[in-house]
Amino acid sequence: MIRHVVFFTAKPGEDIEAIRGSLRALGTIPGSNTFEVALNRKIDPLSDEIDVVVYAEFPDEAALSAYKAHPTYAATTKSVRPMREMRFSADFEAGA
Repeated sequence: MIRHVVFFTAKPGEDIEAIRGSLRALGTIPGSNTFEVALNRKIDPLSDEIDVVVYAEFPDEAALSAYKAHPTYAATTKSVRPMREMRFSADFEAGA
């Protein structure tokens, strides 16, 4: 299983809920076993910069690649990019 985690920070003045709402469209793409978009609770005393987190699980790399190649992924990227400051992504094999 591949876990896909993406962290977003909003540009100053941008609506974090709008970013979250746009990212929820990614959950309509087939292939994930689990898909969540959540606001960071910002309770870590050492770091609270992240605003929105996308978490998904895919059965394998082929499913993750298909997800990233889907037209909804491209459309969502296009709508979110102007609102976000930073984006950090990690894809890793569960239990590795």
